[in-house]
Amino acid sequence: MTCPNGSPGTRQDPDELVRFLDVGKRFGKGRPALEGISGTIDGGEITGLVGPDGAGKTTLIRLMTGLMLPDSGRIEVFGFDTRRDAARIHPEIGYMPQRFGLYEDLSVQENLDLYADLRGLPPAERPAVFQELLAFTDLKRFTDRLAGRLSGGMKQKLGLACALIRKPRLLLLDEPGVGVDPISRRDLWAMVKTLTAEGTGVLWSTAYLDEAEACDRVFLLNEGKLLFSGQPADLTGRVADRVFKMTGITGRRRPILAEMLDRDGVVDGVLQGEAVRLVMAANASIENATRGIAEGKVSVVPAAPRFEDAFVDMLGGGPGGRSALAETTARLDISDQRPVIEAHGLTKRFGDFTAADNITFDIPRGQIFGLLGPNGAGKSTTFKMLCGLLKPTAGEGRVAGFDLRRDTAEARNRLGYMAQKFSLYGDLSVDQNLDFFAGAYGLKNPLKRERIALLSDIFDFKTYRGMSAKDLPLGLKQRLALACAVIHGPDALFLDEPTSGVDPITRREFWTHINALVEKGITVLVTTHFMDEAEYCDRISLIYRGRSIALGSPDSLKASIATAAHPDPTMEDTFVALIGKFDEKSAA
Repeated sequence: MTCPNGSPGTRQDPDELVRFLDVGKRFGKGRPALEGISGTIDGGEITGLVGPDGAGKTTLIRLMTGLMLPDSGRIEVFGFDTRRDAARIHPEIGYMPQRFGLYEDLSVQENLDLYADLRGLPPAERPAVFQELLAFTDLKRFTDRLAGRLSGGMKQKLGLACALIRKPRLLLLDEPGVGVDPISRRDLWAMVKTLTAEGTGVLWSTAYLDEAEACDRVFLLNEGKLLFSGQPADLTGRVADRVFKMTGITGRRRPILAEMLDRDGVVDGVLQGEAVRLVMAANASIENATRGIAEGKVSVVPAAPRFEDAFVDMLGGGPGGRSALAETTARLDISDQRPVIEAHGLTKRFGDFTAADNITFDIPRGQIFGLLGPNGAGKSTTFKMLCGLLKPTAGEGRVAGFDLRRDTAEARNRLGYMAQKFSLYGDLSVDQNLDFFAGAYGLKNPLKRERIALLSDIFDFKTYRGMSAKDLPLGLKQRLALACAVIHGPDALFLDEPTSGVDPITRREFWTHINALVEKGITVLVTTHFMDEAEYCDRISLIYRGRSIALGSPDSLKASIATAAHPDPTMEDTFVALIGKFDEKSAA
C-alpha cells in the first residue's frame, strides 16, 4: 500500500501490481516530464491519475507499459522490472491510449480480430471471448459498422473491448472519457467497476474530476511532480468549510463572478446555475470578500466541497476574473434583445435517417446557449447547420439577421467558430494560422497585422510563433483556436466542445474570456460534455434522437427532476433523468 506521504512502503503487499520509486523522465533540455515520482497501484481498485496538461500523466502510463524507460528510479509491474522484463509484463496488461488507437477503416469485428491476432488469442477461444466483450460493451448490434463511423462513446467502448481481448491483471486507461457524454461515461465506469470486482487493477487518467472523486485512490501530478497520493476524500477535506454559494443574484451574474475572482481571499469561483460558487483561501473571511456586492441583497451559504475545489486550490487557484481579450473588444448593445442566433424548424436528413428534427430556439445578444446531448444525438448536426457548414433539409437558420441559405458569406463573417476537434492547420505555424484565418474572415492590412499582434500578446504566443500548431501543448492549441475564432471581432461565437480533454485550470482561463466577451455583447452557442460548463449557460436545449426534448435554464431543468428524496440534483443527474424519462415515454 502507499504510505501517507506518497512513498511506497517497505513491505510487499500481495495485492500490489505496480510499484514505482523515485521515477524521473526528461525529454530534451526543459524541465523534467517526471521528477522523483513514487507510489503503488493495487489490484481490485481504480486509481485515478489527475493533473493539468503537461503534468506527466501520459508519460507515467507509458513507462508502466515498458514502451518507454525511466531515466532514473525504478518501476516494477507484477514484480518485474520494466527495464529488463517488459516482455513478461505485456501479456498481463491492457492499455487504452489517449487518442483513438483503433483502425477507423476496419469494422468493429475486424478491429477485434486484429487485436486478437496481436495478443495471440487462440482461434478456438475467440468466439466466446468476442461474444462476452460485445455483450459487455453493448456493441453486438454494430459489428459490421466501421470504427470511424461510431459515436465517441461507442469508439471508447470498442477501445476498451480491444484492451480486454485477454483479460488483464492491470488495465491502463489514458483519459477514456474525453469527448464522451455523461451516459456513455457512466457505462464505461460500470464496465471498469465490474473488472475491479474480479481483481483487475485499473489506472484511470482523467480530466473529469467527478471521475477522480469516484476513484479508490488518486495521484495528483503537476509539472512532473507528485503533489498528492491518497483517497479523494482526503484531498476534498482540505477545503471543508471554505466553499460557499452566492444566491439570490438579480440581473447579470457574470460581472459579480469576475469581481469576486479578483478579490482578496478568493481562490476560485465558477457559475453554478443562477448562483456563484466560491472557494476561499485558508483563514480568509467570506464576509469581507463579499462585502458591498449587489448592495447586500445576495445571500451567502456554505456549500459541500468537491474534489475539483481542492484540486484548483492545491494548484494555487484559478486565473482571476480579468480578460485582456474582452478588454480589447468593442462593446455591443446588450439591451438590444433581438435574437442574434435563430433556429426555426431546422431539420437534417441523411437518406432515411433524420439526424435533426424540427429544432427551434433563438438566442438574444449577450447570452450563452448550450446544446447538450449524448454522442450521436444530433447536437453537432444542429450546430453545423447554424454555422453554415451543413445545408438543412428543412427549416431556417439565421445569424445576426442573415439567412444562412441566402446570405451565407455575410452570416459566416459575423460568427467565429471553434470546432470539436482541433481544426487549425497543424503544419502551419502559430503566426501562419493567425494570418490565414484573418484573411479568410476578410481582414486587410494594416488591420490584419494589428489584430495578429494584439492576439499574440494577449495569449502569450511570442515564444511559440514559429512552432507548428500540431506540436503545441493542448492548452496552447485551445488558445490559438480561440484567437483564430475571434480575430475578426464576431457578433456570435460557435464553440463545439471547446474544452474537451482540457484540465480545469485551462478551462477556467478559457471561460474567463468567454464570460467577459458575453458581457461585451457577444452571443455564444456551445456544445459540451462537461456538466459543470452546462451550468454556465443562460439556457440549454437537450437534444436526443434528433429532437429537442427539454429547453430551459440550468436551474429550471434541475428543478424539473428534483424529488423529496433528491431535492438538489446535479446537472449530470438531470441529463440522465430527462433522457431516461423520454425513453420510458417512448416505450410506453
